[in-house]
Amino acid sequence: MRILGHFAAAVTLLCVACSGFAAGVGDLSNREAVSGLKAALKQGSEVAVRQLALENGFFGNDRLRIPLPESLRRVEGVMRSVGMGREADELVLRMNRAAEAAMPEAKSLLVDAINKMSLQDAKGILTGGDDSATQYFKRTASVPLANRFLPIVAKAMEHVRLAEQYNQFAKRGVRLGLIKEADANLENYITGKALDGLFLAIAEEERKIRQDPAGAASAIVSKVFGALLR
Repeated sequence: MRILGHFAAAVTLLCVACSGFAAGVGDLSNREAVSGLKAALKQGSEVAVRQLALENGFFGNDRLRIPLPESLRRVEGVMRSVGMGREADELVLRMNRAAEAAMPEAKSLLVDAINKMSLQDAKGILTGGDDSATQYFKRTASVPLANRFLPIVAKAMEHVRLAEQYNQFAKRGVRLGLIKEADANLENYITGKALDGLFLAIAEEERKIRQDPAGAASAIVSKVFGALLR
């Protein structure tokens, strides 16, 4: 997946650094390993955000494209049968464009989460499961990311007629038990899906690299962790 190709290389460093912690390769200190991990994650997250922020970063990706909320998907056929197919397609496009527009805000927040990483956090990432770096980002950055994304998403969805109608309908639907609370506001729904897409993409690349770190070696590995490889 090209979206996070550079992130893949970055997580390779994470795997190499793990050797430093576990076996004390050469004279690499914990401090050096953590610094290298932070540098790798910073570069990887910056590249990931930049790619997701491109036009079609979400809409053009079958795995990340944000669909209509479940309640609308259930009646999508009816909408199309009464001539509302164009409105439904436009809504999906605008939702995904909103997610793409919000992505640049993630860069500084992810970097901030990396800067605040403790030695214990780093060791947990280096020795953890396939998605431990992703889980660290989720744990430390989800709330500030959502807070930063939401107003941008709301601005992008202004004056979308079907979105306005949906929000009005959804409020009543929640009271009647027809719509889940999480889907009751379209802007909140889009924000949540944007976060899901970001973390899903990162997790998939992280998992691939952990399974085959040698296969993802690149110039960045030699540059940042050259000392480990000598």
